Amino acid sequence: MRLDKWLWHARFFKTRSLATRYIEKSRCRIDGRVVDKAHATVAPGMILTFALGPKVRVIKVVALGERRGPAPEARLLYEEIEPR
Repeated sequence: MRLDKWLWHARFFKTRSLATRYIEKSRCRIDGRVVDKAHATVAPGMILTFALGPKVRVIKVVALGERRGPAPEARLLYEEIEPR
C-alpha cells in the first residue's frame, strides 16, 4: 500500500493530499531509510518514523486498511513504539 494512503487510513492526516504534501516536504523514514515519495510501499511489520506536531512518532505497521474507518478501527492498523 502507498505510504500516503496508509497514513490517511490510520488517521494521522485529515486528507490524503495533506499526507502526500507532508511526505514530500518532510523527512519520513521507513525502516530507517529516508523517504520523500508518497508512493513508497508500506507493509505490515515496517517501522515508520516521522515528526508530527511537537513529537517524533515511531509506528509499527500492524495491518493495511481497506477503508478510512472510525478512530478505534484506525488504531488497530498500528502500534506505537517509544522513541529511544
